[in-house]
Amino acid sequence: MASDLLEDLQELRKLLELAKRPHVQALLSNEISNLEKVRETSMEVEEMPNPSTADKVSNEVAPVERRPASRSVHYINLSTFSWDEESEKVKIYISLEGAAQEKVEADYQEQSVNLKIHDVNGKNYQFAVPRLAKKIVPSACKFLVKPKRVILTLKKADLGSWFELTKKEEKIKPPSLDKEADPMAGLMGLMKNMYEEGDDEMKKTIAKAWTDARSGKPGMGSSSMDSF
Repeated sequence: MASDLLEDLQELRKLLELAKRPHVQALLSNEISNLEKVRETSMEVEEMPNPSTADKVSNEVAPVERRPASRSVHYINLSTFSWDEESEKVKIYISLEGAAQEKVEADYQEQSVNLKIHDVNGKNYQFAVPRLAKKIVPSACKFLVKPKRVILTLKKADLGSWFELTKKEEKIKPPSLDKEADPMAGLMGLMKNMYEEGDDEMKKTIAKAWTDARSGKPGMGSSSMDSF
């Protein structure tokens, strides 16, 4: 295409040299200018690399590593288990069928254990004891997957019996009441403190109560008042 345009331009230029009328010269000059622009554009297009034959390296796109979007994993809590103990260790038997050894994760802490079991028929399971009855040795603990259960073996930090697998919270016991104690003793002690720390009006009120008690008027027992 570029060679054809060049020949057209050459002929137009020859005609321009022969033309004598100004109007014809203007038409020829305008057409020559247009063809020159078309020829330049055509040459630029021809110089561009053909996409089909271009360097493959330049067209290659660096592979992008696609990572699956992080999703929160849902776990089903396992509540069916049994346990027994020896002087050195505790064994926990967790009922679960279809688990695989390589898909089990265990987190042993000094007084807790958390077991996560992944991809059992498309589901994830978890067994956790947040507060063991006593301390264990995390580095010496292990688990074993059987066809129908998972066995946790916990190494005791101290020899002896646990009796309970989990640590129970100690309940605060209310203070015991002495049935033989004088029921007025606590009240009289309170009255003494009120009298010693109270203002004048308070002291007058308490003194009046004492006087009434000594005179036999209804109120506090006279025997208690005699202790002041």
